[in-house]
Amino acid sequence: MSGLEIQSRKNLMLFTGRSYPELAEEVGREVGVAPVPTSAYEFANGEIFVRFEESVRGCDAFVLQSHATPINTWVMEQLLMVDALKRASAKRITVVMPFYPYARQDKKHRGREPISARLIADLFKTAGADRLMSVDLHTAQIQGFFDGPVDHLFALPLLADHVAERYAGQPLAVVAPDSGRVRVAERWTDRLGGCPLAFIHKTRDPLIPNQVVANRVVGDVEGRTCIIVDDMIDTGGTITKAAEVLFNAGAADVVVAATHGVLSGPAMDRLKNSRICEVVVTNTLPIDADHRFDKLSVLSIAPLIGRAITEVFEDGSVTSLFDGQA
Repeated sequence: MSGLEIQSRKNLMLFTGRSYPELAEEVGREVGVAPVPTSAYEFANGEIFVRFEESVRGCDAFVLQSHATPINTWVMEQLLMVDALKRASAKRITVVMPFYPYARQDKKHRGREPISARLIADLFKTAGADRLMSVDLHTAQIQGFFDGPVDHLFALPLLADHVAERYAGQPLAVVAPDSGRVRVAERWTDRLGGCPLAFIHKTRDPLIPNQVVANRVVGDVEGRTCIIVDDMIDTGGTITKAAEVLFNAGAADVVVAATHGVLSGPAMDRLKNSRICEVVVTNTLPIDADHRFDKLSVLSIAPLIGRAITEVFEDGSVTSLFDGQA
């Protein structure tokens, strides 16, 4: 009697929402697959409909969505995509969110507040996600909010190598915009060959969002090109005020390096009109032409995401992408 041979063949499929299909196309080229054709639209009352145009049964699904404005629309769309994949018998579903939505609401500052970052993780778990992948989470503990594997990717090597090449030969100092970013800044100093570290001592009113008061520099920055490092630039208030404090402390020049270019509201004008010489971000979020300016450099995160997807698909090590530092 001849046996029936059943071959289990892994099948990587990439899916994208409507927020930033260009990034998904770029990631697709890195992994060698095109995003699956998808129908997605809104009904008259704002409800979202999604349907995949190919069979997804048994696939290893990677669902990419950049959570730009309008963020709630794109979160809901990605949740519906995950639910559709689960109900269509995808074997494993990995949610790829280069910018984790609601990441700044990771704890309660006062009573009667939500922990929104945890709720986001719960929503994706309920929808059917088996795994999350994100770049430079606002706080590392967000990894613990999701009941499953979380791949935390770091843009530091990409950003730091750009800075090292562009400002080679200049005396540098790495500056954390607040005390909470000192740990990240320390990793930058290691990457840049042990240059000095400084940070901005500042205060923030919890009742007034997006407003800070930069007080003074802790560390020696005189005569140096200062690299302010942060995970995101939102309205630009923190960064531009920190830059002025650095110039007042004798900095020769100021460069800003951040992973996520949110660039809300007055950010573009603030940065463009500041004394900052360069603003370096990645394309985890789409940056429209009207939000670009001469000082802005945008580096592609697609190769990093592509390598991470390949490692997950092949049951390799995502940690190996960062020399064991994850």
